[in-house]
Amino acid sequence: MLVTGTMAFSHLSMAKGDMTRKPIGLPDLVMGSEESDYSLSHKSYELETGKAYKLEIISSGLKEYALQAPEFFTSIFLRKVEAGGMEIKALGLTELEFEDEGTAEIYFVPIKPGNFEFYAEGLQNKGMVGEFVVK
Repeated sequence: MLVTGTMAFSHLSMAKGDMTRKPIGLPDLVMGSEESDYSLSHKSYELETGKAYKLEIISSGLKEYALQAPEFFTSIFLRKVEAGGMEIKALGLTELEFEDEGTAEIYFVPIKPGNFEFYAEGLQNKGMVGEFVVK
């Protein structure tokens, strides 16, 4: 029996998203607020592999914040980072450090499912910890 190439590999397509579409805007992640220097506006984000997302990360400037998500950052395709009027295209991301008030936008596609912690380095014991849940 002869099987055509399209049919033979149709079961391999598992990503749910279409990366050619405009990215899905996630709720902003704001670090620090009037209520507490140690607050995070969101503690959980639900994502799907293969879908393009945009996340705006905002520092209130109340503290120095260094956002890290080591396992998550190695489990995404980073499209670009926009900050300070610049567009940065890089292969990977280690940390977003804010010394003052500021904003950075990351554009990415999750490529691996799992639960991935994010946190403000050194401020985890103050409650600045959250999670990316990728399905």
